[in-house]
Amino acid sequence: MVLVGMPGSGKTTIGRRLATALNVACVDSDVLIERRFSSPCSEVFSSLGEEKFREVEAEVIAEALTMGGVLSLGGGAVLTERTRELLLDHDVAWIDVSVEEGVRRTANDTSRPVLAADDPEARYRMLHEQRRPLYSSVSGYRVRTDGKRPQAIVADILAHLDAVKDSQKDSVKDGHVDR
Repeated sequence: MVLVGMPGSGKTTIGRRLATALNVACVDSDVLIERRFSSPCSEVFSSLGEEKFREVEAEVIAEALTMGGVLSLGGGAVLTERTRELLLDHDVAWIDVSVEEGVRRTANDTSRPVLAADDPEARYRMLHEQRRPLYSSVSGYRVRTDGKRPQAIVADILAHLDAVKDSQKDSVKDGHVDR
């Protein structure tokens, strides 16, 4: 399972809890980048610039997708065509958050250079509008996080995974597998 969504949507928290529920590993693409460069992701982003950072991010994601488990992606990972293509063969959940809630959750977080702006809400709103269609295009499931506790979100995703599994079983019973 791969989790995508805006900064502050809860991907990291949900990813950890979902991995625990599924008894699998949880990997965060930002953490993998930090390990590769021995620096915080924000510093890597600032030093490389966004274009080079996205290239490195796509490489890290390609490697992580071979590991299995739950993978939480950085908010802008879907901006890269290569990453979007890599996600086509994976179950992807869009962890969606409203602009207002996303701004509230990230308001005092200086570790997100992509959100740095004189008007953080306008910047967040612009990124949200830019990325929404991309999140939608790569995901097979969308769950809103506003006003929901993490365990309820995890329960929603688990129910989705069960429904997908049941659907696949039904396809096999009918003598074919739909993908």
